[in-house]
Formats: sequence, C-alpha cells, structure tokens
Amino acid sequence: MRFITDMNLTHRWVSALETAGHEAVHWSAVGHASASDADICDYARNHGFVLVTSDLDFPRILAHTLQGKPSVILLRGEPLTPEARCKPLVQAIAQCSTELEAGAILTIDWSDRPRARLLPLK
Repeated sequence: MRFITDMNLTHRWVSALETAGHEAVHWSAVGHASASDADICDYARNHGFVLVTSDLDFPRILAHTLQGKPSVILLRGEPLTPEARCKPLVQAIAQCSTELEAGAILTIDWSDRPRARLLPLK
C-alpha cells in the first residue's frame, strides 16, 4: 500500500512505514508546504496514496465533496510519534486493508479497535 504523510506528522513516519514494507512519502517531498488541504487530498487521490494525518479537515473535505478516495488514516491522541505508535498503526492497516483499498476513513485513537467508515460518506 502507498502512503503519503501530512505536513502535521514528522518525517520519521515515512521511514517507519517503509520499514514495515510499505511505500511512503512525506507531503513536503512532493508538494509545497503551504498547499491547501484540498490540494493534498487531490494529490493523494490522483496518485493512489492513502493519506496519513492527524488533521480533521480531511474527513470534512471528503464528507462535503462525497469523494470515494483517497482513503484517510486519521491518527488521534498523543504521542503521535512512530516510535510509540508505528506497530499499532501497521496492525490497523493490515486489519483494515480491504476498507482502505476500497476507500475509507480509518480512525485510530489507540484506546480501542480502529474504526473504518467507507467512502463516500452519506
């Protein structure tokens, strides 16, 4: 699976996801730091990425536009470091891979099972 991490997450997430066997890139490597969330969302959709973020704006964009992609992994709760959270994130990706491939918002708050909502949101 291909992942793009949002500007609000450390670059270390890229290495952590790659170590887990995924393709990953940080937004700053492919786009401008001041790009709008809508532009980042469009880029992820057009290039087949799942967007990893802690920004609630991305689910809002998908709710308003009724788009079926990109899938978004929404990380909630601190700390949001790969050193503390990569293993549970990789487990959630494996657990919800069907949903992510179809188009979904996967919320991970570290206290319970990941929650996936299929896109488009209705």
